[in-house]
Amino acid sequence: MSEVRLQNLSKAFGDTIAVEDVTMTVPDGAFVTLLGPTGAGKTTILRLISGLESADSGDIVIGGRSVADETPAQRNVAMVFQQYSLYPHMSVKDNLAFPLRSPLLKTPEDQIQRKVAEVADVLRISHKLNNKATELSGGEMQRVSIGRALVRNPNIYLMDEPLSSLDAKLRSDLRIELKRIQESLGATLLYVTHDQIEAMTMSTHVGVLDNGRMVQFGSPREIYEDPINLYVAGRLGQPRINILPADMFAGSPDGARQMGLRPEHIQQGEGKPTTVKRVEHLGDQIRLHLKLEGHDVVTLTHPNSELEAGDTVAIQPRNPLYFDASGARII
Repeated sequence: MSEVRLQNLSKAFGDTIAVEDVTMTVPDGAFVTLLGPTGAGKTTILRLISGLESADSGDIVIGGRSVADETPAQRNVAMVFQQYSLYPHMSVKDNLAFPLRSPLLKTPEDQIQRKVAEVADVLRISHKLNNKATELSGGEMQRVSIGRALVRNPNIYLMDEPLSSLDAKLRSDLRIELKRIQESLGATLLYVTHDQIEAMTMSTHVGVLDNGRMVQFGSPREIYEDPINLYVAGRLGQPRINILPADMFAGSPDGARQMGLRPEHIQQGEGKPTTVKRVEHLGDQIRLHLKLEGHDVVTLTHPNSELEAGDTVAIQPRNPLYFDASGARII
């Protein structure tokens, strides 16, 4: 594995700027997630690192070596796509072995068999090795697709929303599996998603993108607790952060126009009265949908709460975030 550095990387397609002056370091052995909506530039960054696209300007350094002029094969990266990209007529074993049988790698057959067996064991699909790809479930197919990358020993794994086409239960299971695999291999991994839960639960670092620019880069906790602006604050957190006028409660700093309140940062029992509009019972907690002076507010309460729609509950902020008219954070 290797450290990967992007230095002032830019890429445009005609008049559309896909990536603009992005500088970022993926530390050796880190799990870095690029987070942002469709069109933010996430996939383009992966394609630039892999060599599938050429940068207009800037540099890509892998393991201390500039790879800007190298082919995808010379860069030694492994990419996993959103779709499974398996050969349907081949068995699971042959699908896993296929990258190792490349004329460029010239891997001896005994090493291929050993590596396939090791990866199948890590992915917990050893019992499926003789099955055709078409005989697998969606989750098993995606495991094989990930396994095709794992059999290699690349400088970095690049993964482009590999779990997005799976149902919620499979996504949850494979999130845990993928993080376990990354940690056990000590792999350097750059992962693209628009799913904030994936970003929060798997990453050592998160890069938040907006219209091709890197807005903030840091640990998931840093991004969540100390966002640089309103856009970043809205990218992480479920339920989403509540945005209210800054003067809704006393104590806003000079220049503040909006207040951001995480659901867990709303204290109940004192403060301004709100009306309960809806109650969501989630088992371990209750999500309250409130109306405060015409504004929607979502907060959390304990699972034994007896509040119902139509009730009144007083709330006040705890540790609010403040933003100016442009959306920039006011500390």
